[in-house]
Amino acid sequence: MTIQETATARPAGRPRSEKAERAIIEATLDLIGEGMGVSELSIEAIASRAGVGKTTIYRRWSNKEDLVVDALATLKAPPPPVKGESVRDDLITLLDAMRGEADQARTRCVMNIAMSESDRYPRLMERFFKAAVEPRRQAMRDVIARGVANGELKPDLDVEMVMRILSGAMMMFRKWGEPSELAPDLAERLVDTVMTGIAP
Repeated sequence: MTIQETATARPAGRPRSEKAERAIIEATLDLIGEGMGVSELSIEAIASRAGVGKTTIYRRWSNKEDLVVDALATLKAPPPPVKGESVRDDLITLLDAMRGEADQARTRCVMNIAMSESDRYPRLMERFFKAAVEPRRQAMRDVIARGVANGELKPDLDVEMVMRILSGAMMMFRKWGEPSELAPDLAERLVDTVMTGIAP
């Protein structure tokens, strides 16, 4: 066995069960989706719902916050691929992925937790945003910065401001908008509205 193989070999002991881990993640999301906040959530409740012992959970996660972060992160898919041909089209692609999540009850619960419990659990929210939200924000920053560099957008554009305007507007529609407002063309209308102010 090489040094590299030794470094990556699984430590001795009971092998990890993907089925058990999936059941624990699903149980955590189910309880959150039913309206249970982070403070109310307990390892006992998760273990009971997942049909596993508490030791099975603690073997994988050292505390409740670590488990919640991992569970919430599974709800956020990576940013969708963009073609890189048009800033407008790429921004629509990224925003439409956000719009599509509005129909998912679990994802709505993530937003509720992020908005209502961030003060009580700043470390949890910081880790969640870093793992699941920041990659999407960075994808949008990259698209906007590319537009500035190639002349599609104004040369003196505040990239961070534009990213926040677009993503913030979509979040407002997702959280407080009427169902009829989440139409398939919402991302396109948002981008076109903002483009009138940021195009050269």
